[in-house]
Order: sequence, then structure tokens, then C-alpha cells
Amino acid sequence: CSSDLLPYDVKRDFAPVMLVSRAPFVLAVNPALPAKTVAELIKLAKANPQKYSYGSSGIGAMSHLTMELFKVSAGVNVVHVPYRGSAPAAVDLIAGQVQLAMNNIVPTLPHVRSGRLRALAVSGPLRSPVLPEVPTVAASGLPGYEALQWYGVLLPAKVPPAIAALLHREISAVLQIPIVRTRLTEEGGDIVGGTPREFADFIVRETVKWAQVVKTAGAKVE
Repeated sequence: CSSDLLPYDVKRDFAPVMLVSRAPFVLAVNPALPAKTVAELIKLAKANPQKYSYGSSGIGAMSHLTMELFKVSAGVNVVHVPYRGSAPAAVDLIAGQVQLAMNNIVPTLPHVRSGRLRALAVSGPLRSPVLPEVPTVAASGLPGYEALQWYGVLLPAKVPPAIAALLHREISAVLQIPIVRTRLTEEGGDIVGGTPREFADFIVRETVKWAQVVKTAGAKVE
């Protein structure tokens, strides 16, 4: 993150403890759109530049950036329509005011099950346990595409190492509790765990990746 936008620097001011879980997004379309697969969506969008639009919860939100990554990866030009939050964006997607979106799985799932939306793919490296019938974007013609929301624990950089190590052990133990694992899975995520160094490396990779997407999309803070 840029220091001129935030009053802190993640790498300098925080000590990574653990990457707890990650969850994919789902690429969903209004059923009126004549595309039942990612390949069909890409073909349709390429044949009709700027005809179709996608909704997001706002400029710079992950629902915006994940679609910008999709646009670059697929070489398509669909129009971004930012909303003030995910709820109004979902309402207009269902109503057909926008034709597609990349949203969180759990709130989207009821609309997919009811037929009000069609799920084309999930954005993670593997299929989601809550949408096992839906393929990944990467397996649908865009190898390497991956976009995940993730949850981790960080501490202030000056916290004593012994405290950080204790917290790491306690979180590791909690993540082995069956009900905790079940709940995270029900939320569409998968448990990661791992070492502080692995989490630090992950943060660096994510920062570089999404900074490039922001640059390509021309996204600016509102």
C-alpha cells in the first residue's frame, strides 16, 4: 500500500503471524445473458466490446479489481459500474441492469440456487466446497487466473517475538478444532495456516499483484 494513502506501512509496521484462511469469489451472470460458461462469456464480450457491464461494491473494492484482472486475462472490454456497497450492486445484477459480477460466494449462493443468477466459475485455484459443481476460472480457459479474499493475523512490529510465537501456537491449535474448520468451510473458505515467513511472503506477492491490477485499471481512491 502506498504510504501517501495510508498512515501505516504493512511491511514496516506489522509482524505477520499466520494466514488463517482464503476464500474465492464467484463469477455470476444474470440468466438473461446468453453465456453458460466462461468461454462463452469471453466470446460474447469480445464480439460486443463495451456492450456488457459488471457491477462492483465500489472503486477499488475486490469486486472491482477481480473483474479488472479478469478483463486483462481474457482480453475483453466490459464496462465497470461502481455502486455504493454490495447490496445495491446485487439488486441490479439480479434485475439485469448489469450483466455480470465477481462477488463473495456466500451471499451470492442463495441467488444461484434460486436461479436468479447463474454461476460460471469460482476465482480460486480449486473448486469451492459450497459450489462443487462450478469450475474455476483458471480451468475454464484462463490458466493462472486467481483472486482470493484472505484473512490473517498480524501484530504490531514491536511486539516481542515470544508473544508472536505464543499466538501462532494458539491459533494453530484453534484451527484444528472440528467446529472451527466446519464453520470456515461453510463460509466458502479453506484453512491455510503455515509459518509467519510464509504469510509475509504471501503478503508481498499479493501486494505486487494487485498494485499492477490497480495500475492497469486506473483505479483511484474516491
